[in-house]
Amino acid sequence: MRSAPFYLGREYDPAAGAVTDRPVLYPPGNLTTHAVILGMTGSGKTGLGAVLLEEALLQGIPTLILDPKGDMTNLLLTFPNLSPEEFAPWIDAEAAEREGRPVQEVAAEEARRWREGLAQWDVGPERIAQLRERAEFVIFTPGSTAGTPVNVLHRFRAPRPDEVVGDEELQERVGGLVSALLGLMGREADPLQSPEHIFLSRLAEHAWRNGQDLDLPTLIRQIQDPPIRQIGVFELESFFPQKERLALARALNGILAAPGFEAWRAGVPLEVKDLLRTSDGRPRASIFYLSHLADTERAFFVTLLLEAVRDWMFAQSGTSNLRAILYFDEVLGFFPPHPANPPTKRPLMTLIKQGRAVGLGVVLATQNPADIDYKGLTNAGTWAVGLLRTDRDKERVLEGMEGAAATAGSGLNRATLDRAISALRPRVFILHDVKAEKMVFLHTRWAMSYLRGPLTRAQIRQLPRPEFATPPATPVPAPSRPMAEIAPPVQPVPAPAPAPAQPAPAGWSSVPPTLPPDIPQVFIPAAVTLDWALHEHEQKTGQTVLVIGRRLVYQPRLLAMGTVHLADEKMGLHEAERVVRLLDPPPPPAQPNWEEGKADIAPESLSQRPLGEGVYGPLPPQLAQVAQYTRWSRLFSDFLYRNIRLTLWYNPVLKVYSCPGESERDFRRRCEDVARARRDEEAARVRARYEKQIARIQQQMWREQQELAQDQVELEARKREETLSYGEAALNLLTRRRPSYMISSVSRKRRLTQQAEADVKESEETIRALQKQLDDLAARMEEEVDALNDRWAAVLDDVRPVEVAPRRTDVMVDYCGLAWVPFWEVEGRDGERLLLPAFGGA
Repeated sequence: MRSAPFYLGREYDPAAGAVTDRPVLYPPGNLTTHAVILGMTGSGKTGLGAVLLEEALLQGIPTLILDPKGDMTNLLLTFPNLSPEEFAPWIDAEAAEREGRPVQEVAAEEARRWREGLAQWDVGPERIAQLRERAEFVIFTPGSTAGTPVNVLHRFRAPRPDEVVGDEELQERVGGLVSALLGLMGREADPLQSPEHIFLSRLAEHAWRNGQDLDLPTLIRQIQDPPIRQIGVFELESFFPQKERLALARALNGILAAPGFEAWRAGVPLEVKDLLRTSDGRPRASIFYLSHLADTERAFFVTLLLEAVRDWMFAQSGTSNLRAILYFDEVLGFFPPHPANPPTKRPLMTLIKQGRAVGLGVVLATQNPADIDYKGLTNAGTWAVGLLRTDRDKERVLEGMEGAAATAGSGLNRATLDRAISALRPRVFILHDVKAEKMVFLHTRWAMSYLRGPLTRAQIRQLPRPEFATPPATPVPAPSRPMAEIAPPVQPVPAPAPAPAQPAPAGWSSVPPTLPPDIPQVFIPAAVTLDWALHEHEQKTGQTVLVIGRRLVYQPRLLAMGTVHLADEKMGLHEAERVVRLLDPPPPPAQPNWEEGKADIAPESLSQRPLGEGVYGPLPPQLAQVAQYTRWSRLFSDFLYRNIRLTLWYNPVLKVYSCPGESERDFRRRCEDVARARRDEEAARVRARYEKQIARIQQQMWREQQELAQDQVELEARKREETLSYGEAALNLLTRRRPSYMISSVSRKRRLTQQAEADVKESEETIRALQKQLDDLAARMEEEVDALNDRWAAVLDDVRPVEVAPRRTDVMVDYCGLAWVPFWEVEGRDGERLLLPAFGGA
């Protein structure tokens, strides 16, 4: 069902300087092509926005209102009785005191002014009552409890199974979340170039694709111990080193530990469908009050909200009716011109470009039109232009309106519009709707809301709050030990009491057993906390473990570390591959299975002495025999020599080898580049050879054309002479003067003409022959180039694998000995015992 038109005011006659009796009724459907409201301070811009939103809510259309300055909170100041008592709490007591007037007197005057103002525009108290009855007004205060708080961490959760989210939508959601988070940290990061943006995006995408929700503590832990080891073709340590990851984790932890962060986690989740309507279907005016936030916090929240609106938009079906309004009261800084690209810009541009299809109308209001992206301005179908501050603003508006008119296929008289803007006064706007027949001067009606100016947080607390089914704050787990090194733990959320340590069982000792001096042994540090080990276990199994007992245990294992050098001068190959195996060897004579036990343990992380707390398990007999380690070292060396290979790709024609780690696809692309370069060189030589011949023939043709032009001139002259000689001979014949001489002269002139004709014909034939030679040369050149292309294209098909094997001398066993490996031994409430790795690289 289509909504009734919005009553915005009446037409204004600039020539007479008076308001007419013709109402301005704006079709709601036209707002799906979006609108901009432009005007300096005092132009009535806020009043027009309030009127537009009041009309939308009366027609059952919900609104999301971004309020950076606090002006739009006045929408809650609607007084059906228009009595002084209703106005009194909202009168500026200090201003009244400065004027020497009591508050009640000022309130009575304001009530009278509002009653009379509304009456002039045929708006009665009953319409105010309808507005309050038909719509619900909510002031949300992100990062504060003055109004209804907003849980922004809700945006960190993974898409639910019932949400249809494609790859592009998932990547856009991840990119928006990361951009907002980095913006909160004060870092402008290019999503395509910034290592920290790419790294955080990969972490979030990895978690979400595995159905795992994120929160800041989890993200901070994953930054320190990432679940991914490679980004693109680079190893993680090369792409984003540990030192830089630690600095990023510190910055995020600083946000988490900051005073007042609790307010960002509590409150209403950013679910747009719940923000638009109440449980009984009434439209909501969801006002997001942002004036108390710092610039980075403001950009962080606005980005998350716009991303949430975009997700909601993608889930809607198409419609030509106005379904909802997104109103941005002052868009300055959030939607700047190119090349500025804050995280708020991309989702806002997406809403403007695609919102029309689902009935979303975007309204942007600003007093600085020169500081808004030009593409956004030209996408607006409705323009409300009030008083402007500078000529620069006026020029930007004229350019934008011309662009919008051109996009809509309509015309616009720039000179007329320029004069019209110059003639404006407060509360008078040029209303240009590309769907309307003509531009009109609009004098806005009196707003039903009491426009008293921005409210403070203390005043917002006085307003009634609607009831929401608000979930509890997202819990923040206590920081683990590595987190304590970054920043102090978050104070408002105390860490849970640790589970009691279990006593050492029989056969275990608080010190490692004494070994023969010839047995090498090392100690692997416990780099994984119990919290994180449990988290990893629960993520893999999907089961929660209720811990009633735990201890750190060290178990003996065989650690073998070797390096295989793979070198080939012809291939330009000098590669070293490190191989690590950590396993529990079987008793002799059985051999260890070197295909198992792969680990990622750096030699520099190993210690020669015991590390801190923990108990040490009993040593199997085979691990206490010196001879076994010599045998295992030999077997490990044989395994490396016989099994470690490096396969490269090779093109025998190009004589090009792939680099280690380069995929076949990437190698083929590189071969294409090499083949293309060589083909182009050869083709250039072919063309140069032919072009030399073509230039020589073209020179001959030019000379022949010059000669032909001369022959044609001479032929024309001979023809004229011959014609004259015929006339003279005829005259002499009639007068009987020298007839024999005249006959001889005519005959001579005829011979000369015939000779000139022969010269012209010869030149034309020569030119035709030369042109044929040129055509033949061009055809032969193209044939030769085509054959060249085919030959080089066939070269690309010959790509074959080449295996590089080490020599015996290229294999080195760096270490083969005993390693004490840390595990968390956990006892669950149900009696279950778990052994969880407490070291990295497991």
